[in-house]
Amino acid sequence: MSLSELPVQLEDIERAARLLDGVIERTPVAHSRALSRELGSEVWLKAENLQRAGSFKARGAYVRMAGLSDQEKARGVIAASAGNHAQGVALAASQLGIRARIYMPRVAALPKIAATQDHGAEVVLFGSTVDEALSEAKRVAEESGMVFIHPFDNAEIVAGQGTLGLEILEQVPEVDTVLTGVGGGGLLAGLAVALKARAANGGRPVRLIGVQAENAAAYPPSLAGDAIVSLDRVSTIADGIAVGKPGELPFEIIRDLVDDVVTVSEDRLAEALIFLLERNKLVVEPAGVVGVAALLDGRLQEVHGDLGTTAVVLSGGNIDPMLMLKVIQRGLAAAGRYQTLKMMLVDRPGELTRISGIISGLDANVTGVDHTRIGGSLSMGDVSITIDMETKGHEHSRAVIAALEAEGYEPVVVH
Repeated sequence: MSLSELPVQLEDIERAARLLDGVIERTPVAHSRALSRELGSEVWLKAENLQRAGSFKARGAYVRMAGLSDQEKARGVIAASAGNHAQGVALAASQLGIRARIYMPRVAALPKIAATQDHGAEVVLFGSTVDEALSEAKRVAEESGMVFIHPFDNAEIVAGQGTLGLEILEQVPEVDTVLTGVGGGGLLAGLAVALKARAANGGRPVRLIGVQAENAAAYPPSLAGDAIVSLDRVSTIADGIAVGKPGELPFEIIRDLVDDVVTVSEDRLAEALIFLLERNKLVVEPAGVVGVAALLDGRLQEVHGDLGTTAVVLSGGNIDPMLMLKVIQRGLAAAGRYQTLKMMLVDRPGELTRISGIISGLDANVTGVDHTRIGGSLSMGDVSITIDMETKGHEHSRAVIAALEAEGYEPVVVH
């Protein structure tokens, strides 16, 4: 299908940009020297985590709701989301004077629930997944007459998200490749229309790559089979893209315009989050770091070669502090900087001191010890010990383990 036949056109995105002028933030792009060294070419970070309501979702929500008739606005709007679309709808509703009810899964992060309520929306907790909350919101909308605001499967939503692409083209005019996370596909579809229209109009061609969490990746099989595939289960720390089924309208655009959709592991997501914290001083939620995770993984370069000047969309910054603690620990473990070992000891004086001496002698830092004498799997005189320690990377971790083994211990890596 040609660009002119797609359900969203460049003119729609340009109209949305005019509508959003003064309503949303024109988020900055930050140069990443660390990623540029990793990639061998310039890398820019589009910091949409600094957007109003904390993500790109405010763009599409406002465009969709501003286009409602007076009668529709009077009936109010209803939506479903794990957090980012919820906040975007709630913010737009407060700006437009519309009553909003948001269905969120019971597992939604407390800060996201509170932020949605702070914008004046009514929050209803329902189901254990976004898809369950989505089904309930649609049902209630049909019964109540409230207008359902879909998070991604709507032309005005896609046009609103596409305004981010226009900003990238203006801020990084030499861009060769753009990476962004993918859930239902609204952002990727909007970017595709904005970016590919430039090449169609004689401008510089731009490679566009979507990235999904490997445990919530419905797009690769859908694109491979040229038909929408619905996943039975999604499980990822990237709750903002934990969507089990592509949107029909985004899929139509993505199938025709997007160059590739790849996946990244949970460990890579955690590593990328820490990388952005440490190297770029940016707080980004797991769904927002998937593009950086793909760069750090290295497989993109194997498949596509030189990516050239690259822009990575950091799509949101709404992260539960409790989740952040867990993700940071997982990311440190994945990078070999935090490790938990478990081993059996003979229960005699000085054994724990001996082990601590071996570890500290290699400049590793013990942060926690669990010492257990009672257990069904323990023989008389045996002790089970679990040690948490900070190390300097994989090579250092292996050196500590080797030193313990050389002294007759049999450490097992827990994580």
